[in-house]
Amino acid sequence: MTRGDSISGSAVRLGLAAALTAGAGALLGADTAVHSAPLDITHDKPFVMAKVNGKGPFRFVIDTGTGGEAFVTQELAAQLGLPVTGQARLSDPSGQGGQRAPMVSIQSLQVAGVEFTGVKAVVHSLSDEDGECQGLLGFLLFRDYLLTLDFPNRRLTLATGALEPDGGRSVLPFHMPNGTPIVAMRIAGMEVETQVDSGGSGLSLPDQLAARLKFAAEPSEFSHGESLSTRFEIKAATLAGDVRLGSYTFSRPFVEINPAFLLANFGSSPMQNFAVTFDQKDGLIRFEARQKSIRLAATPTPMRLETQPPPKPPDISLVPVG
Repeated sequence: MTRGDSISGSAVRLGLAAALTAGAGALLGADTAVHSAPLDITHDKPFVMAKVNGKGPFRFVIDTGTGGEAFVTQELAAQLGLPVTGQARLSDPSGQGGQRAPMVSIQSLQVAGVEFTGVKAVVHSLSDEDGECQGLLGFLLFRDYLLTLDFPNRRLTLATGALEPDGGRSVLPFHMPNGTPIVAMRIAGMEVETQVDSGGSGLSLPDQLAARLKFAAEPSEFSHGESLSTRFEIKAATLAGDVRLGSYTFSRPFVEINPAFLLANFGSSPMQNFAVTFDQKDGLIRFEARQKSIRLAATPTPMRLETQPPPKPPDISLVPVG
């Protein structure tokens, strides 16, 4: 995996070259600007409508597990005549496979009434298993705003202002070494670096961590994945212990065990319980849920973790699925 931005959510992690990187009310202040838009939640993934260069709107998935600014499909790039400005390098988590994809420039991208200008987007295929989708919005696109994904109320909010620490109850520090948010969770009493990934699926653990944990029953086959350089099996089981995120507890949660992930991954299914606010400037993330004790059952639909060649023409292109 390249030490750059990560792209995709529930499937394989992809890396981007450095060329890509160049609840609001009470914590915001009276003079802050707040913009919001409906979230379409499909298979637990968050989608929003956006205009590109004044055209659209088009359907984009919001993927905080992507460290770049945006992805667009080949069809949308051709339809809008987006100019190619360079290339981005994509690779799978092992760092062994790799390919390059065109990078285009978007003059204007409008989301929830906020206009982003000079957006760098990678042109690549996107999965249609969650419905028609013309693009992906990555974490770095929102670096100048408080981004709130309110899953229970199905709203996206963009606001100015800052989060305030609360002693680790609901507001936690995060760091983003590869352009994506990493927080510390306590899994069966161990502090574990965990990526907060709205493009991912369930609560996923890497093999190395799972080997140190106890389960209610032996992990069994759950799904399969494939990257440019490897194929792998996804197992799943119920933990014998609890997972803590700030003051919230997941008691004996269902978890996936993924040999392709280097970190634990807190995906869109466990995020359904929260309104999650990201403050990139101050490195803080807030989780708000109605209950402190949360049940995490099996992921509603098995993760489709196959990176497959498009039928025409046959090649080995990765398909980000998130």
